[in-house]
Amino acid sequence: MKSGNYRASKIIGLMIVALGAFFTSLDQTVVVTALPDMMRDLKIPISDIDQSSWIITAYLLGYTVSMPIVGRLGDVFGYCRIYQIALLIFLVGSVMVAVSGNLGLLIGSRLFQSLGGSAAIPIGMALAFTILPVERRGLALGIVGGAAEAGSMLGPAYGALIAELLNWRWIFWLNIPQVLLLMVLLTRLYNQPHRTSRVDYIGGGILTVGLSMITVALCMEQFFSLTSFTPYIAILIGMTLLIVLFKHQSKVSSPMLPVQLFSSSSVISAMVTQILVGAALIIILVTIPLMAHTVMGKDTSVGALWLLRLTIFIPLGAITGGALFNVLKVRPLTLIGLIFIGVGMLAASTWPMDVRDPELTVTLAATGFGFGLVIVPLMHVVLDTCPADYRASAASWIVVLRVMGMTVGLAGLSTWGVGQYQDLTGDLANPAIWLTGLSDQTADIIAAYTEAGLKLFHHFLIIGGGMALIALIPSWFIKTVDPG
Repeated sequence: MKSGNYRASKIIGLMIVALGAFFTSLDQTVVVTALPDMMRDLKIPISDIDQSSWIITAYLLGYTVSMPIVGRLGDVFGYCRIYQIALLIFLVGSVMVAVSGNLGLLIGSRLFQSLGGSAAIPIGMALAFTILPVERRGLALGIVGGAAEAGSMLGPAYGALIAELLNWRWIFWLNIPQVLLLMVLLTRLYNQPHRTSRVDYIGGGILTVGLSMITVALCMEQFFSLTSFTPYIAILIGMTLLIVLFKHQSKVSSPMLPVQLFSSSSVISAMVTQILVGAALIIILVTIPLMAHTVMGKDTSVGALWLLRLTIFIPLGAITGGALFNVLKVRPLTLIGLIFIGVGMLAASTWPMDVRDPELTVTLAATGFGFGLVIVPLMHVVLDTCPADYRASAASWIVVLRVMGMTVGLAGLSTWGVGQYQDLTGDLANPAIWLTGLSDQTADIIAAYTEAGLKLFHHFLIIGGGMALIALIPSWFIKTVDPG
């Protein structure tokens, strides 16, 4: 009976952690579809769309920069305690967003909110790794990772639904009961803090500024367009600060960074793989709906449904990867996932203008499944390598690197894509003649531009698939980890 109660408590604990990952992940993407309503309500003109995008970017920035710090605080002071404090910050930030009356306050509130939201994944992964037996850790990581992916996947639909039924502010008011429920549930869990460890606050400050400089630079469109030195100066400053941080770490007894991670070839290989996977992921997430809505002439809803066929299989892949982890181990599972991604994206790069099922669904489902498969092995190799008092900190790094890969991929996609499109259409007649109706060649020119657009999207998918296949090289050097 005691054994049954113990097992039930572990399952309940895992469900609590997964629920937290799901709820907080919703807010990563929830404003994507609500952004037009937010702009109308706050009377933000369309000419300020570049400033409005900071409603999304601010959350991404705070999420990325604060995650390693929050993870380290959880390692030292106890996962449940820091998780609850982070949820309180998330709640206050949600209320601030809901009552915001101008763009500046809204952006600042989203930034503050992200400081709390960043705790869910690293602390959730560390708790899942800790509370379940070694033979179930892979499945535990898969469930938490799948819950987080499901939250990110459903965020845009959730935001659109609440904005339609009520208004966009209710997206954030509804965070209150969710957070309060989680805070109560977390009292059922207990995590012994690592009192022998300390927090290196000086190192944390250096890390925060360094990561902020790099992340902001990667979000600048000039990073790839080469029209300004600003992003490169910011990256140089950020990299310099990280070098200073590494030197500082050797002088403190409890460094901010889990030094063991950066001396492990398996972990370095996993991190490089994660960056490439993040870049490939953002490429297909952006390309599929754009390709459907533009050159293929589909409704916006059709493009969203196409994308859903990909994203719905990411959490399924994560859970499957967790269930198969004890059988396949780290390297084989990672290689299989990358092959699914690479082959799937390359297959999508051959789609004709009138692509249909089953080719459409099979390709997207296989690709999404591959993205899900690599979540558990890449996280597990990091958590298995680091000391017990650095698990949340280590988990944060694998997530941060994925986000950075997505940031670089998005910046490169937008900048390189414009140049490619100009090259592909450079020999075509001026599109202004479409409006004159005086040329017999109008239909041919429209068809040529459409074909050029399709070719551009095909190039995007080839690049993304190529990145996944290139990632096979570093992933080959990841040593197989036996559970426990």
